[in-house]
Amino acid sequence: METFESLVRAEFAPKNTFLNTASSGLLPARTVTALQEAALIRAEGRPLDPLFQDVEAARAAFARLAGVPVARVAAGASVSTHSGLVAASLPPGAEVLTAEDDFTSVVNPFHTRGDLKVRIVPLERLADSVRPGTALVAVSAAQSADGRIADLPALRDAARAHGARTYVDFSQAAGWFPVDAESYDYTVSTTFKWLLGPHGAAFLAVPEDFGDLKPVLAGWVAGEIPWDSCYGPVAELAHSARRFDISPALFTYAGTRSSLELLEELGVDAVRAHDLALADRFRAGLADLGHAPLPAPGSAIVSVPGLGGRQRELSAAGIEVSDRAGNLRASFHLYNTAADVDRLLDALSP
Repeated sequence: METFESLVRAEFAPKNTFLNTASSGLLPARTVTALQEAALIRAEGRPLDPLFQDVEAARAAFARLAGVPVARVAAGASVSTHSGLVAASLPPGAEVLTAEDDFTSVVNPFHTRGDLKVRIVPLERLADSVRPGTALVAVSAAQSADGRIADLPALRDAARAHGARTYVDFSQAAGWFPVDAESYDYTVSTTFKWLLGPHGAAFLAVPEDFGDLKPVLAGWVAGEIPWDSCYGPVAELAHSARRFDISPALFTYAGTRSSLELLEELGVDAVRAHDLALADRFRAGLADLGHAPLPAPGSAIVSVPGLGGRQRELSAAGIEVSDRAGNLRASFHLYNTAADVDRLLDALSP
């Protein structure tokens, strides 16, 4: 009988101590195999039907992860593309509320519109800052820089009280943190971090009525019958969120399908318990060393002020972490072990 541990060890064999999933996750063995098969399909001139089927299977897997019907999930390439879609659908002068120092791909498309009122407040004040006239609140569920988790229930309630929509990026959360897309207007996630996929895929979950989004990026794949929508204007947009699709990177989605299937087999609750236990072990070890990480309770991301400058030294020693504005950022996922945590702590010891 397979266990969490045996299944993980069958899929991952890192050659170093990899504690940098917040930058990009490791690819499971099954995903590598899927990518190789996708390349062979192209190299050998076989029909591409299986690769388009992978797109739909990956979409369905993400829908299950997010807790919404598959008809409400659009497939794209990046968070910034989806953010741009949401930004383009707002009326001129609309107020967008964002968190201070949130990830650029989440917030920058609202700034580049030029005719929106973008208001920036500290993360902990986000829910309290929603006011009459706020059209949209955009925030990452878990902050990239330091792992802080937004108070999403409070934000949801405040937005509903004032008639504002919500746009939540789960890129640093999906895979280890519950994604409740039903509770927000728009939710987005890239797949190359905690969802363990290749670069180049992202999903957007939208309301049943599409939430006033305009399909400004619609090409042939956004048609109700894509292969009948290859020439001239699309005569009939998809009746589902596929109307917001962009032409998919087929190799990427072949791999993403396999990665999402693995996460479903493991279960997000089990992954979360594993990841947080390692993060807490690291926090406890830091305290013993006299270091205080930035407060981010319940997060798989730990950021330590003043130690970012040691990133290159640690990398040379085979320990992969990130330097974020002078802070050492370590992130713990399903393929990590207590030995990985202890190795990093030993390397940080005086």
